Amino acid sequence: MLKSINETTCACQVPPKGTVETNPSRPTWMLLLAAPLGIALWWLVYTHLAAFSQLLTYRLLPFTPGSHLGASVEFFLYDTPKVMMLLVLVVFGVGVIRSYFSPERTRALLAGRSLLAGNVLAALLGIVTPFCSCSAVPLFIGFVTAGVPLGVTFSFLIAAPMVNEIALGLLYGLVGWRVAALYAATGLTVAIGAGWVIGRLKLEHHIEDWVQQMTTVGDSPVENRLTLWDRLVYGKDAVVEIIGRVWIYVLLGIAVGAGIHGFVPEGVMAAVMGKGDWWSVPLAVILGVPMYSNAAGIIPVVEALLGKGAALGSTLAFMMSVIALSLPEMVILRKVLKPRLIAVFIAVVATGILFVGFLFNAVMG
Repeated sequence: MLKSINETTCACQVPPKGTVETNPSRPTWMLLLAAPLGIALWWLVYTHLAAFSQLLTYRLLPFTPGSHLGASVEFFLYDTPKVMMLLVLVVFGVGVIRSYFSPERTRALLAGRSLLAGNVLAALLGIVTPFCSCSAVPLFIGFVTAGVPLGVTFSFLIAAPMVNEIALGLLYGLVGWRVAALYAATGLTVAIGAGWVIGRLKLEHHIEDWVQQMTTVGDSPVENRLTLWDRLVYGKDAVVEIIGRVWIYVLLGIAVGAGIHGFVPEGVMAAVMGKGDWWSVPLAVILGVPMYSNAAGIIPVVEALLGKGAALGSTLAFMMSVIALSLPEMVILRKVLKPRLIAVFIAVVATGILFVGFLFNAVMG
């Protein structure tokens, strides 16, 4: 029974086709030649996106420079290929790295770890391990029944969707390394701290009874030995699977960001989500919880908010709440957690997010 649940996959966990059939006939020199040529072509296109979007908006389309609608259209035409190209590069690269990992290997690394050391390792593994909200239930069951402590499991479940390679790669590409580094550090801190607190509270009896009654069946499957070409195919298939699932959220996020960029006057976001008002951080968290988006969809909105004067702390709190505390994910986790544990999880994570928001608004604005 457990094995069938653990094998349930989502967009972030679909085993690429390259892991089934190997192809050792591809010469290494072809790969070494194609890689730099592909990166050079990617960089050439990427660095000319701004000029192309301006040409398309104001020369080929009937929009006036400086108009609200023109600014929105330019933002959309610029950010759409920019975000998609960043996604392709990041997902492909990390997809190759992920070919060395598996859910079984992750569980084996975390099982039996002491609380704090396990929290740190789980949060770090969450960055590079396939995970999204729809896989919360099978991963939770697999971790708990494999002997991974509850608090360590939560550190992983918080870090994986919130501080993953897509979030960090897009933040770096859209708003710079400084914000990306701050987000990574604070996100990992929230994941580690929240998991440690939940572990110390000893809430294992608030897991649904049917989960606690399950036991792991059989040994972990033997992983295939993959060639370099197979790992590249793994990365390519990861791009197809993940972007095929998230592209609609990306377009919606960019469309919202374009509307904010073109039509929201300067200073409005500073007044609503600025550092001067204590309630801006709680408001950002409250606004984020009912929303459902992944990192790829919410980061264009974050870019627009920062560009319009929203404080960094309030904006990061908004982003974290959308990704880590979304209502749909809580509904999914309710299948395996009793209401009290859900409430503790929300309270602990929200407290960590509020602390991050207040800290950065006070120190950096």
